[in-house]
Amino acid sequence: MELLANPTVTYLLIAIGLIIAVLAVAAPGTGFLELIALGLLFTAGVAIFVYELSINAWALLVVLAGAILFVISIRRPRQIAVLVASIVAIVVGSAYLFQGPEWWIPGVNPYVAIVVSVLSGGFFWILARKAIEAGSAPPHQDLTALIGAVGEAKTEVYQEGSVYAGGEMWSARSDHPIPAGARVRVLEREGFTLKVEAIETPQIQPSAE
Repeated sequence: MELLANPTVTYLLIAIGLIIAVLAVAAPGTGFLELIALGLLFTAGVAIFVYELSINAWALLVVLAGAILFVISIRRPRQIAVLVASIVAIVVGSAYLFQGPEWWIPGVNPYVAIVVSVLSGGFFWILARKAIEAGSAPPHQDLTALIGAVGEAKTEVYQEGSVYAGGEMWSARSDHPIPAGARVRVLEREGFTLKVEAIETPQIQPSAE
């Protein structure tokens, strides 16, 4: 646990937790990613509280402002300036989240801060651009085309899960639990989520002799 007293380690937990959290929101499924992100961020919070790590209030506000701008940039296509500002705010704010010897010196290892900033900045940029392109693209397919299609449950499906149907991975839900690997039929499409049911495999009755 003494390792968590190092601001650089806690910074890494926060950065990785945020990246996984964004991935979980972008690709909902079994809840596994959500649990990992929550665990990392919770551990970082405990480290800050237990070891009384000094936080820059201004940096925390910058990160929160960046997160708000990031959501706005995704929901409003062509807001490139807002997207760039949000990424810069998140990267800079997180790097300066912990107090250093001077206000302009990060409280974490500068080399780690640079590498994480470049990687996380690139990740957020690519993800946001994909989301903007998907949101601004005109519909090019019949939304009901998948209804009746047969696919395969890639995870356990109940209130949420993932299925492969129509040549793509989809988030899915069902009124009854469906085990991973089962064949499913699409009943409805609700935005980017499919409502499915399990296809019962017909049982072969033994012939009477």
